[in-house]
Amino acid sequence: MVFWEGYVSDEVMGIFAPIVVYWLYGGFYQLLPPLDGYRLHTRKEEEEKNLLSLSKVVKGVLLQQLLQAAVAHALFLLTSTADESGITIQPSIPIQIVQIIIGMFVMDTWQYFMHRYMHQNKFLYRHVHSQHHRLVVPYAIGALYNHPLEGLLLDTIGGAIAFLTSGMTARTSVFFFCFATVKTVDDHCGLWLPGNIFHIFFQNNTAYHDIHHQLPGTKYNYSQPFFSIWDKILGTHMPYTLVKRPEGGFEARLVKEVKD
Repeated sequence: MVFWEGYVSDEVMGIFAPIVVYWLYGGFYQLLPPLDGYRLHTRKEEEEKNLLSLSKVVKGVLLQQLLQAAVAHALFLLTSTADESGITIQPSIPIQIVQIIIGMFVMDTWQYFMHRYMHQNKFLYRHVHSQHHRLVVPYAIGALYNHPLEGLLLDTIGGAIAFLTSGMTARTSVFFFCFATVKTVDDHCGLWLPGNIFHIFFQNNTAYHDIHHQLPGTKYNYSQPFFSIWDKILGTHMPYTLVKRPEGGFEARLVKEVKD
């Protein structure tokens, strides 16, 4: 039993809930006061280094979410297991948890290798992936700002493969994709807030991803959105240290020399 049962279908929730969660959670960060004591970059750095207006970022994210919704709709149509009365038998809670964990590892694997390839292939980086890195100082609303092709290949198809491989139902996918959305937004929020549960339970967090957005760290910390396993296995893991800035806030610094 879920709170939307009897109001909208699992498929409709699976399409629209991650989008709504993105704007609610991203909007929450956007509406916070400056919080200079917890920022990983100063407001001056954000204004000087970022090459895009907020309105352009919002339009780019909406375009990606339109493609995401279209693919999700097609995916649910093709994989529906509902009976003649429209009811889908849901697996037990333990099985759903296992499916979500499988989905997390599958999504991480897909995104790591696709993300790394987009950095190593000069054409793809210049014409596709560099669009995301125009936000040198990440912020929450810009978490899904990508070139449309990257959004399709990296996020949307990666999510579809995780959904299909894990065998989750549309109902389970609501929880999986909403969680993935919240985690992705948090990784780009640019704040190191005390008590942030993602910073406690995940090594792949806001500071970890901030290293990747820094110019010396672009060849490291490709893993997203959950774990740092592939970075550690394949030698692209860049440890960091958080240093307090005299004027307030923190700075994530690489702790080893970067090789050319």
